[in-house]
Amino acid sequence: MRMLERKLVRDLARMKGQALSIGLVVACGVALFVASLSTYGSLRENRRAHDARTRFADVFASLKRAPEPLARRIAGLPGVATVETRIVQDVILDMEELPEPAVGRFVSIPAGRQPLLNRLHVRSGRLPEPGRSDEVLVNESFATWHGLGPGDSLVALLNGRRQRLRVVGVALSPEYIVALRPGSFLPDDAHFGVMWMEREALAAVFDMKGSFNDVVLALSSGASEPEVLRRLDALLAPYGGRGAYGRKEQPSYRYVEDELEELRVEATVLPVIFLAVAAFLLHIVVGRLVHTERTRIGTLKALGYGSVRVGLHYLEWMGVITLAGALVGIAVGVVLGRAWAGMYSIFFHFPETLYLLRPWIPLAAVGGSLLASMLGTLGAVQRVVRLAAAEAMQPPAPPVFRPSALERLLVGRLSSPQARMVVRSVARRPLRSALSALGVAAATAIILVGAFWSDAIGYLLEVQFSQVQREDVTVAFTEPVSERAERELRHLPGVTAVEGLRAVPVLVRAGGRSRRVELLGLPARSRLHPLWGSGPRPMELPPEGLMLSERLATLLGVRAGERVRVQVLEGAWREESMEVAGVVDEYVGLSAYMEVGALNRLMAEGPTLSAALLKVDPRHEAELYARLKDTPAVGVVTLKHAMLRVFDETFGQVLLVFSGLLTAFGAVIAFGVVYNGARILLAEKERELASLRVLGFTRREISARLLGELGLQVAVGIPVGLVLGYGLAAFSITVMGPETLRIPLIISPRTYALVAGAVMVSGALSALLVRRRLDRLDLVAVLKMRE
Repeated sequence: MRMLERKLVRDLARMKGQALSIGLVVACGVALFVASLSTYGSLRENRRAHDARTRFADVFASLKRAPEPLARRIAGLPGVATVETRIVQDVILDMEELPEPAVGRFVSIPAGRQPLLNRLHVRSGRLPEPGRSDEVLVNESFATWHGLGPGDSLVALLNGRRQRLRVVGVALSPEYIVALRPGSFLPDDAHFGVMWMEREALAAVFDMKGSFNDVVLALSSGASEPEVLRRLDALLAPYGGRGAYGRKEQPSYRYVEDELEELRVEATVLPVIFLAVAAFLLHIVVGRLVHTERTRIGTLKALGYGSVRVGLHYLEWMGVITLAGALVGIAVGVVLGRAWAGMYSIFFHFPETLYLLRPWIPLAAVGGSLLASMLGTLGAVQRVVRLAAAEAMQPPAPPVFRPSALERLLVGRLSSPQARMVVRSVARRPLRSALSALGVAAATAIILVGAFWSDAIGYLLEVQFSQVQREDVTVAFTEPVSERAERELRHLPGVTAVEGLRAVPVLVRAGGRSRRVELLGLPARSRLHPLWGSGPRPMELPPEGLMLSERLATLLGVRAGERVRVQVLEGAWREESMEVAGVVDEYVGLSAYMEVGALNRLMAEGPTLSAALLKVDPRHEAELYARLKDTPAVGVVTLKHAMLRVFDETFGQVLLVFSGLLTAFGAVIAFGVVYNGARILLAEKERELASLRVLGFTRREISARLLGELGLQVAVGIPVGLVLGYGLAAFSITVMGPETLRIPLIISPRTYALVAGAVMVSGALSALLVRRRLDRLDLVAVLKMRE
């Protein structure tokens, strides 16, 4: 082993604590990078392979009813490669495990064979046999929740008749990787299931023989999707078409895409912060190492080692620590990535979730961490290269100290000698102290970003489901009905309040932006779904114009007073220019609102309702649910308490994992920053501290001198970090979360206190370790003259 290599080993052994803390910070950043990117790549590849095997459709469209011969005209459209017509109908299910009604979406499949598009992956059992009107396949997530398998049965309300159906198989579909019930932004496997039934049997039940109400298309290579959509809409409009849309707008596909985008953001933003902190730590540590080894550097150069070789020696020191941290981070990242992929498999139902680690991911992680570390140590290495041997053999010139403004202001007022020493040390090296405080601030900010999510989600749930959605149950009808239905619902058991609404699918355009949403017609002063502006302040729907939720207004790039184009996608299509009368402060969904009478006039209809909001007495819930299960006009029943449960089981679980990781990694950074700062202070001040001991100062007094400066850096860093964390939290909610969810920037005083406490605990642990070294300080060895 050559001399420089032996020196490298000795230096690493001597500074093992600092090297370990820096390596852990690097490992945290690399672990997040590897876990996020590998999970992102695995899920995307699983979805791509599944879509290709099952021939996932490119275009989707639903309509009221059209004759089967129309399919030939659709197939003749330029760019269309494959056409498949279907019957799709939502019905009420009476599940034994649930007192409340569930919703089943029945989708037709050809007799005795797989569909041409959106082919099924049969997990168990078989396809329904031709001619059997009582056999269904059930989607896996619904079957798992209810414990269904081949041979079991369920009861459905099919076209007003209760019918017991036999489950002959459990299947997956690319169309329902995430099974989203109508009007929901989260999957609810307890209350929404997908059933596939043989085409002729389903047509007989709903009187749809020779007709269809849903169509899916595969496009040929090079086809223009917008042009196909335009032509398809023109064909389907006379038959009650509700607007065709591409794969990217398909609910399940978009939900998965939103989650994948979050993973991609995590993989690009957070590791940069961790590696920047690691580079900062290396900058301080290597700079201090070079300063204390001036004589050794001069000796090495005098012995014939070139400046470049000596500089490379310190880069090797940095490289060993970084590489070790990166390797540990890769290992941890693979474990985390596998766990994340397994967690997402609970929500994303692929035939199999394969974890894939592309070779470039660990290579990029190592390369990125080495580059960040090299940038952090470059300044110190440059000083090594420029340092002449003769100059290095001499002790550095003592700095010229003058009383600073801080010293003149405070020192005379401080009675403790240790306090005066702390103030002088900070005032005479303000940049070093500021950088150390900035490191503490970075750690504080990361912990705050991990911790604030529980406050934000708690506030969101409180506002959305207590102040905005005051109803307990939403009942959607199979077809628009007259307002008489509202009066009939009032007489159902347990119903204490009813409010009817009209829902119409529309396409809202503003410039080059557009979104498909439901336009909801509510009473001008809704009691069960009040609208709130910023403040919050109650809002009243105007007799003309519409209101947009803040999320939708942001996506369209419009403000109150501007105009949008609204294309109605129900009945006789029409397009109107409307004024945005206001922006509603809502956190969930992309919503547009009109006064219900104005919406009825827009649709050229009398007083008509699509759904009703119910306030229910909990004592009569079971009786109400039993009546709704037997009501033929009811198509979908949505329960608020079920939505809250689903939110907690899906988004809440992912949030808990993400928040916990950030908090843990932030604590590692806090410990690394504080510990390294303490060790550097000890290295710089050990001669001074030893002199104080000889002069009669106790161990406690010299500890107060050293740890007081450390505590001052932590005390300054924490409030700065809380401010930085607030800004980082504001940034994170703009780039994370699904499109249909707006996360409020809410951080409670309790969270601020917990974050500050966590950083102080990390600082205290670092202080204890340094105090132990102080207690073992060798006064004779330290006080020997190094010149």
